[in-house]
Amino acid sequence: MASDAAEKGKSPADAAGSAAASAARLAREWSTWAMKNAKVVAHYGFIPLVVLVGMRSEPRPSLAQLLSPV
Repeated sequence: MASDAAEKGKSPADAAGSAAASAARLAREWSTWAMKNAKVVAHYGFIPLVVLVGMRSEPRPSLAQLLSPV
């Protein structure tokens, strides 16, 4: 409520600038959240993805052949 009273005296240009700053902050927070989650997904999903792709290739290897280093 106090912020509503403070904004009543502002000009429309100030309100637009405030809205743009708020939108920029929201976009920055969202991008930070998305990058943190993308890092976790990439970290824990890379090896299962490699195994899945390897299991679907021709000739079809067994899981032991796919995971062995030789």
